[in-house]
Parts: sequence; structure tokens; C-alpha cells
Amino acid sequence: MSEFIQIACPHCLVVNRVSADKLKTNMVNCGRCHQALFTGAPFEVNEAAFNKHIQYNDVHVLVDFWATWCGPCKMMAPAYAQAAQSLEPDVRLLKVDTEAEQALGARFHIRSIPTLALFKNGREVARQAGAMSTADIIRWVGNQP
Repeated sequence: MSEFIQIACPHCLVVNRVSADKLKTNMVNCGRCHQALFTGAPFEVNEAAFNKHIQYNDVHVLVDFWATWCGPCKMMAPAYAQAAQSLEPDVRLLKVDTEAEQALGARFHIRSIPTLALFKNGREVARQAGAMSTADIIRWVGNQP
């Protein structure tokens, strides 16, 4: 018998109950909007979407806190996008523009960007500041609880 987990849809934010076995096929669509729950790419989120993903995803959630004016952030963006292809569906990847979502930056005491923060069950479990390569991102996530 398969275990069921919750996954928030990145498109419509409805929380889906999905079989863990089916999730591993990476071919799972939202019950409401019928779009893919995982696309192999990170999603840009606002505060409301961020809160939904952090609170209702049973998988780890990796967040890239960045800004449009940040050179290292722009350099890391393709690596982060590539990491999504390897980490999903075990990890949901989000991007938070700290200029557009200043309250989130303040709430999590983001002092330098880019900063990656890993969440599990609504709590931050790890943080890493500075640009990283795809391999470094994947390795860093794999070494976390």
C-alpha cells in the first residue's frame, strides 16, 4: 500500500494528495488545474505562494532568495534551474525576489544574496549564502536532513 503525501500546485496553489509511488514517476498533474505538479524548473513566488508551499508540501522546499540587480544571483540562476531537473520530485524549488518580496527577506533575515534556504515540514533546516554550481547545489541538498 502506497503512502500519500501533500504537494501544493505551483500554478493554482491547491494542495494535492498524491501517492508517493506515483510521484516518483514525475508525471503527476494537479487535481484542479490539471497542470504538472513538477516541471523541472523553479517557480517564482510571492509571499502567499511561498507560505502555501512551505506549509503544505511534504517534500523539501529549496528557496533561492535573490534580486534582479545581483550579479552572482544572475550567474547562479541557470545552475539553480538545472538543479531542479535533478532534485524534483523529491524537492520543490522556489525563487523569491527579495526586492519584490521584502517582507520575506526580513522575516528570514536574509543578509546576503543569493541565499539558498531548505525547508522541511514548515521549518528551515539549512541555509547557504553565495552562488553555487549545479553540482554544488545538488550535493548540498543531498547532505541535509
